[in-house]
Amino acid sequence: MQSDTTFEAPPASPPKLLDRVRWHLRVKHYSIRTEQAYIDWIRRFILFHGKRHPNEMGEGEIAGFLTHLAVERHVAASTQNQAFAALLFLYQQVLERKLDFIDNVQRVSRPPKLPVVFTRNEARAVLANLKGDYRLMADLLYGSGLRLMECLRLRVKDVDFGYNRITVRDGKALHARVALLPRKVSAITPRAPGPGQRAASTGSGTRTREGLFAFRIAAQISQCRARLGLAIRFPGG
Repeated sequence: MQSDTTFEAPPASPPKLLDRVRWHLRVKHYSIRTEQAYIDWIRRFILFHGKRHPNEMGEGEIAGFLTHLAVERHVAASTQNQAFAALLFLYQQVLERKLDFIDNVQRVSRPPKLPVVFTRNEARAVLANLKGDYRLMADLLYGSGLRLMECLRLRVKDVDFGYNRITVRDGKALHARVALLPRKVSAITPRAPGPGQRAASTGSGTRTREGLFAFRIAAQISQCRARLGLAIRFPGG
């Protein structure tokens, strides 16, 4: 005799707040560094107010947290602005709450400091002490003006040796731009074999007569523990 009892699956629990924040950040194509910073500031905000849910707080709690950063933590103005931007994103984009004007916040006001810039000799001395992949990365960062993550995300089609330029795709704010390829980097890059040329065989494997120019760069992301790889390869390799 069969039983008519049916078992229903338990209802799926709603996603956690920080998971919702991550989802919104990735939908809007924020960088991984911005995602990590925003998640960290939102977590600090919640812990500062005794693990209260942000839905139970508002403008007063935001002002109190920002004032705490300025008065007790002595953070820089840019750090306080980043924390404020993270909380605005939480309330406006994730919780869909319209905040009123936030006043009574002790703003960080410090006189700007003059930047310390390397001379050409100092920059050359730093580059001279780097070798291998790190030297190539530094040459690209210093000569092309790339950001670190832009360098890590380079692909084969982004490097144009004919025009000596690099196309940066999906940069900051998803803007694309063209950067110059340093002559020093272009000069050490062997070309692919021309028509009729064969790849020369060496003890370490088969590569072009001039040598296969390839490098891999990996960056450890502490949160998701993913490795980002960068490799430039040429036909015949």
